[in-house]
Amino acid sequence: MRIYSLLLLLCMTAGMAVAQSAASEFTLENIYRNDILRIKYFGPVRWLEDGKSYSALERNDHTNGRDIVRYDAKTGKRSVMVASDDLKPLKGQAAIQVSDYRWSQDDRRVLIFTNTRRVWRYHTRGDYWVFDRNTKTLQKLGKGLAESSLMFAKFSPQGDRVAYVSHQNVYVEELATGKITALTTDGGDNIINGTFDWVYEEEFDCRDGFRWSPDGTKIAYWQSDTKGTGTFYMINNVDSLYSKVIPFPYPKAGTTNSAVKVGVVNANGGETKWVDLPGDPRNHYIPRMDFIPNSNELMIQQMNRLQNTNKVWVANAETMAFINILTEKEDAWVDIHDNIQWLKKDKYFTWTSERNGYRHLYMVSRDGKSIKPITKGKFDVVQIQCIDEKGGYVYYTASPNEFFRKNLYRSRLDGKGEAERITPKELAGHNNYQISPTAKYAIHRFNNSSTPTVTSLVTLPGHKTVQVFEDNKAAKAQYDSFGLKTKEFIRVDIGETVLDAWMIKPADFNPEKKYPVIFYVYGEPFMSEVQDKWKGSDLWQQYMSQQGYIVACVDNRGTNVPRGRDWRKCIYGQVGVLATNDQAAAAKKIMETYTFIDPDRVGIWGWSGGGSMTLNCMFRYPDLYKTGIAVAAVSDQRLYDTVYQERFMGLPSQNQKGYRDGSPITHAANLKGNLMLIHGTGDDNVHYQSCEMLIDALVKHNKLFSLMSYPMRSHSIYERENTSLHLRRTMEKYWLENLVPGAK
Repeated sequence: MRIYSLLLLLCMTAGMAVAQSAASEFTLENIYRNDILRIKYFGPVRWLEDGKSYSALERNDHTNGRDIVRYDAKTGKRSVMVASDDLKPLKGQAAIQVSDYRWSQDDRRVLIFTNTRRVWRYHTRGDYWVFDRNTKTLQKLGKGLAESSLMFAKFSPQGDRVAYVSHQNVYVEELATGKITALTTDGGDNIINGTFDWVYEEEFDCRDGFRWSPDGTKIAYWQSDTKGTGTFYMINNVDSLYSKVIPFPYPKAGTTNSAVKVGVVNANGGETKWVDLPGDPRNHYIPRMDFIPNSNELMIQQMNRLQNTNKVWVANAETMAFINILTEKEDAWVDIHDNIQWLKKDKYFTWTSERNGYRHLYMVSRDGKSIKPITKGKFDVVQIQCIDEKGGYVYYTASPNEFFRKNLYRSRLDGKGEAERITPKELAGHNNYQISPTAKYAIHRFNNSSTPTVTSLVTLPGHKTVQVFEDNKAAKAQYDSFGLKTKEFIRVDIGETVLDAWMIKPADFNPEKKYPVIFYVYGEPFMSEVQDKWKGSDLWQQYMSQQGYIVACVDNRGTNVPRGRDWRKCIYGQVGVLATNDQAAAAKKIMETYTFIDPDRVGIWGWSGGGSMTLNCMFRYPDLYKTGIAVAAVSDQRLYDTVYQERFMGLPSQNQKGYRDGSPITHAANLKGNLMLIHGTGDDNVHYQSCEMLIDALVKHNKLFSLMSYPMRSHSIYERENTSLHLRRTMEKYWLENLVPGAK
């Protein structure tokens, strides 16, 4: 008995030591400096045209480069398609570091993207090389053009030429001769060819701005004229003796947009022919354009300035004649979807619409006269994963019952029958799929709020696992060792509706005591925060919970949740008003329901739109929220860009009350609690101007607050040494000093 007791004591001591060790490792330094959870991701992966095999990048320890390898999906047989040894420009030199790659249609040649540079959000500029697998030759594109200046290189359909953009002009290069032809020459200053201005990139996800014709004889491209658009100036005060001004066109709500049009030019050079769509090009948008397969025609989507009407045009690329085949209208706004696939020998195309109150896929005839539903039901299609015409199904993710999770479904292309769930029920969380062209296999990525991404190869529709590529078991074990409380998903009935929310409790939580609560908020129509997905496991929220706080998050009405059109679009014209009321109502209901929350210690914080929501909540409900941190917030909605703000609010001239009531700066005089503002001075998205204008208003009303500016950091505030750690240390310090932590 004494021996058993001794063994038990030793085991308990060892367990306590492990727990204490794990707890001591869960620090901000380890999270933001030492990458405490080393998550591994498999890919990028490209399904090959045969639908039976895929290519992937793999590290070659011998060359310190990366090989492009092929795997047979059924057998797992591995073969090297492009060895990193083959990617050496000269003998004895290091192999080119592959950032991304793209195959020609016959898989003979591969485009290698390397030496990349960031353009606003992403690394879209760099150098391109072409490797020919047959001749084992490697050639660099764009000789004579500036280093790392090429963008969006694409093979011609025949694979014998490559087109790309450099310094706002479009070029074509012949691979056999190296001859480079400039298809445009007027790019520069206010003219942008083959790519886009800031607002198209940010709000329409437009970057690659040209398309090859199916026969390879023409290139269609976007041209933007930014003349007349307001110029915003950022100032760099930290990198030289004198400040440097950084100008860029940025249209603020209600101001002049760029004039955007589509042109077609011969791939061998010549004059551009323009598609002369009706309407003022500065008061219309062209967010999507592409060639119709096996044709000489373009499909162009044109939206009006209010973005409540989307006209689909078919234009002849030779004559420039065009017709309107489909018009989508909404009382609020129309969303842009990238779900168009041509079917039935190109006589029909797929189209996403909310015309029946939910987001569903339709089949539309080429002339637009026939529109038939493919998916149906009182749920939203979240994302199309694959349209398998041969098999007769469309595969898509949806969340019919649990809006914070995502599963794979399929429906028949003929519209018959009911939606069929493919994802097994035990995989509760977010499920994403990269489906093969034959729809027989898929790269499956599963995660949830406590499970890092597991990547597998599965068969469809049976969803049987063929191979696990990466299970992240080590990261999962490390995460579990911290002893954190699992994120709890709850529902909050505020009377008018029921909202989804989550809550994190401290590891030593005692329901008999009272804890302060910090609400994390976003609240705008761009995205949702109440999702059962990994998201870096929300280590910051978990860390703050371990300091003695309940951390909670609520999705108000108007957030991008798959709950139908009315849910998402009820916010139209009143961004910052309805959402703020929902957040406050939810906070009150949560405190009423969960008696372990201390109503005298209520905090709130958010980033970007969440920063704006934080300010609105602090100013409009000053007796409810005691402390808040607003990061990169929009203080006045008129300061944000045309496309985003007008999409959800209309024009400032037509909705003056909505813009005024929804802008935090309007209510700044009401501040009572503790407020910290955090902003990067190099924020090209939400300008530092927005912070300074709010500061001016708070000073005017004699309101005290705290401020932390990060010189030349962007909207994400992560650039330069030690920034992420310093930001979180600053926030932690403010919470601990102004919202007393711990149970009472």
